Amino acid sequence: MYKFLQPMNQAQQIASRIREVFLSGTWIANTNYKNELENLDYKIANKKKDELNSISVLAQHIHYYTAGILNVYINNKLEVRDAFSFDFPPIESQQAWESFLLRFWDDVELLMQHVENMPEEDLEKEFVDVKYGNYTRNLNGMLEHSYYHLGQIVLVKKLILAKQKML
Repeated sequence: MYKFLQPMNQAQQIASRIREVFLSGTWIANTNYKNELENLDYKIANKKKDELNSISVLAQHIHYYTAGILNVYINNKLEVRDAFSFDFPPIESQQAWESFLLRFWDDVELLMQHVENMPEEDLEKEFVDVKYGNYTRNLNGMLEHSYYHLGQIVLVKKLILAKQKML
């Protein structure tokens, strides 16, 4: 018979959207970060196409902000700064790339747990400081930002792989 799902509250819906963009969804972009980055050679991840950011830098950029929001849940401190959000050294080995990805997935999982378990009324609470708005605004902004850079990763990856096929 049919198994009816319990309706999700807003926090659970946002956590589900985080899972969608990072780990296992395909509804919005027909892909996700894990699908695009896992099993990718670190040399391809570090490769630049013209003046575009590398896949590695884009992935680290998104992790930087995701970890920054996670830190708000853990320490109630927003310590990320736009000025540093693209300052990452190249990843020097496949092992370092895979280690970064594991940290990225772990941080996303932890963030999802915090969001999923937060009381519904807390979504409207101030996010660290009134100038940043509330939790809902910041979580939705993180999602939109993540989809934007996921699109860039997909395009850069296609350009790099297409160029390799031509060689």
